[in-house]
Amino acid sequence: MEFKIEKKLKNNLGRAGVLKTAHGEIQTPAFVPVGTKASVKALTPEQVRDLGAEVILANTYHLYLQPGDGLIARAGGLHKFMNWNGPLMTDSGGFQVFSLGAAYGKEISKIARSQENSRAFTRQNPTGSDTDENFLGNLAKVDENGVTFKSFLDGSLHYITPEKSIQIQHNLGADIIFAFDECTSPTEDLKYQTEALERTHRWAERSLSEHQHLVSPSALFGIVQGGRYQNLREESAKIIGAMDFAGFGIGGSFIKEDMNKAVRWVNKILPEEKPRHLLGIGKPEDLFGAVENGCDLFDCVAPTRNARNGTLYTKNGKINIANKKFRNDFKPVEKNCNCYSCANYSRSYLAHLFHSKEMLAATLASIHNLYFIVNLVKKIRQSILDDNFFEFKKKFLKKYKMSK
Repeated sequence: MEFKIEKKLKNNLGRAGVLKTAHGEIQTPAFVPVGTKASVKALTPEQVRDLGAEVILANTYHLYLQPGDGLIARAGGLHKFMNWNGPLMTDSGGFQVFSLGAAYGKEISKIARSQENSRAFTRQNPTGSDTDENFLGNLAKVDENGVTFKSFLDGSLHYITPEKSIQIQHNLGADIIFAFDECTSPTEDLKYQTEALERTHRWAERSLSEHQHLVSPSALFGIVQGGRYQNLREESAKIIGAMDFAGFGIGGSFIKEDMNKAVRWVNKILPEEKPRHLLGIGKPEDLFGAVENGCDLFDCVAPTRNARNGTLYTKNGKINIANKKFRNDFKPVEKNCNCYSCANYSRSYLAHLFHSKEMLAATLASIHNLYFIVNLVKKIRQSILDDNFFEFKKKFLKKYKMSK
């Protein structure tokens, strides 16, 4: 893998570059659609490619459970298995420590809405001890060596260590893989965040050692954690940044209002010449801050998840296509949008599909939302090259927020 910076934002950390992989180039900054189970929901790989996406991220934990990383290896690797000939990424399974643990069954995400709201979910027993009653939520339990997961499919127990995560990802054969980490809730207190961070650093060393032992063309990214604490974030950036990773992931566990600051804390320290991936970020309003503060790649399920629920992106903000007013609206979802859905179908037709619960609704809505986000980031990239990033940011956000 090679990464070349083409242009930098003046007096800021943002940059435009090119990331070369064995399966093609990624023009950065770039949005990465999520294909959790080797499929971007409701879309074929050809549709994902045609809307402008250059890379897809798949989920290690889910593919390990179903159909199994061994089967995918026998099929010739994930690229061949899912018929995607472009770059692929796989996460490490570390996010499932959070989603199946502290967040399981609760209305909480790794991006807390505010300081005030986050306090309501603070962990009651932040010990991390290895006891049967200390499953974080229902389906995950952390100890020093790894994480015990209960399968969401059948309740069977599975133990994933840093070494196991790397072995699974090597079987999957993605171009970019991630070190195993503990993604904590943003509501955790300083004591637990510190314990988890130290564990993540030890797991990073073990992940790197296993990756080097197995010898693979995949590029391994280390993950920076630290929650909402500046000292922990900066410590993690120094420690992970000093390791021999090909690039870096920046883990969640932010307070919404502090996300841009936290990203900046990290990227001021990480080696400039290596790429940085901000995990789980995809809202239009968040992408500008992430790019400005030095991130090159972003993945998020939000565009396709919102699409399946009938929430569509436009330059004037989000719309709910199921609203009654759209039933007789024969305009495209977005005027001058060049996506397949807008070129061929009306708001009225999409509203009909959603009200009729037709499967095509999810496909056409997902095409539009992914096209919107993927190409918004392409425009952000071009604005860096054209020296008008801040003008473009101001103009876009003013119009996007006006409708809210």
